[in-house]
Amino acid sequence: MRRLIVYFGVLSLLLTGSSLKAQDTLAYEVQRQRVNELLNQRSARFGEFNKSLDARTGIFGFKTKKDMQASIDILKEIVQTDNHIFKETKVLIDYKDMEKTFISSQNEQSTARINGYVNTISKLEKHQEVLNLSLQELENRYNRLLVFSLFSGIALIILLAVAIKRKFQAKRRPLP
Repeated sequence: MRRLIVYFGVLSLLLTGSSLKAQDTLAYEVQRQRVNELLNQRSARFGEFNKSLDARTGIFGFKTKKDMQASIDILKEIVQTDNHIFKETKVLIDYKDMEKTFISSQNEQSTARINGYVNTISKLEKHQEVLNLSLQELENRYNRLLVFSLFSGIALIILLAVAIKRKFQAKRRPLP
């Protein structure tokens, strides 16, 4: 019985926490997609940078100032994207930290509730043992009283039978 109540308590806590966890997981997934999109943008810009390194629009196939400036601009965009990735990754890590904190607090609450259930069950079991002992004592007292009443009744019937018999015998005797 105790296990059933404990399992029920754990199950109810898990069901209650699952909706909150689903919301956190959804926010985490959205944030993770943002980071992945930024990483894809960075990869695309890095490809553009590699192309700009190969671009030589100058005379005799040399790089011009414009080619180098384009490469530098792309590098600046990559650095800005990297900074944005770091910020979004920090938010992602913060979500994970919040989730860990939430799970930890849920665990503590669950443990406290389960301990409360176990304590209550223990108290009720002790009370039930006391009541069972009291019931046993009352049954023993009832059985003794029943036996006493039975013997008293039999003795009374015997005394009555003896008295009636003496009365009939006294009537049957001739008077002197």
